[in-house]
Amino acid sequence: MFWDFGGVFTGSPFHHLDDYARSLGTTNDRLLEHVFGRYEANGDHPWHRLERGEGTLAEALEAADESCRADGIEGFTSEGFFKAMSSTSSDERRERAVSKVRALNDSGIRQAIITNNAKEFGDMWRQLIPVDELFEAVIDSSAVGMRKPDPSIYQLALQRLEVSRPETSAFLDDFEPNVVAARDLGMHGVLVGDDIAPALAELDRLLGTG
Repeated sequence: MFWDFGGVFTGSPFHHLDDYARSLGTTNDRLLEHVFGRYEANGDHPWHRLERGEGTLAEALEAADESCRADGIEGFTSEGFFKAMSSTSSDERRERAVSKVRALNDSGIRQAIITNNAKEFGDMWRQLIPVDELFEAVIDSSAVGMRKPDPSIYQLALQRLEVSRPETSAFLDDFEPNVVAARDLGMHGVLVGDDIAPALAELDRLLGTG
């Protein structure tokens, strides 16, 4: 059983930056493009390099600011951006997801996290849930040098949990291209929306526990 972190245990940053984007005179989609690039790609964009452990957060944010200004968008700041992202967090959502992980652990199901992340965020996100208590492995893109939706990171995760048949595993993520990539490898992909309840219900159906 495999879980994304951001967008599953917290709200998705991809869909809830509307207020901050409007304050800059732009749209959510345009702002995301400037900060993250085409997120489903796996290229040389500064944020992609950051998540592969090849660059720094400062470099990625400087590039985002330059990209915004080149598009006529003034006022982008890391403080404003991360404050807007943090507003997507929900204690209730996190508690529901953690409760499900605990229940699956109690039933003997091995579990891991597959996360696109930055080294600079390591201490912060790990404080939100008891990661080492809940999960047997953490496949952090910035530590392993690959990021979703690159098939290699899923293959590494399967190896870490000694899963020889991908079709016996499931993966939850809030970004559809990441879910599609897992399905392409034979895993059961579950897309998580603004309300996590339908995804958890789908997981129960897959596991035969619903």
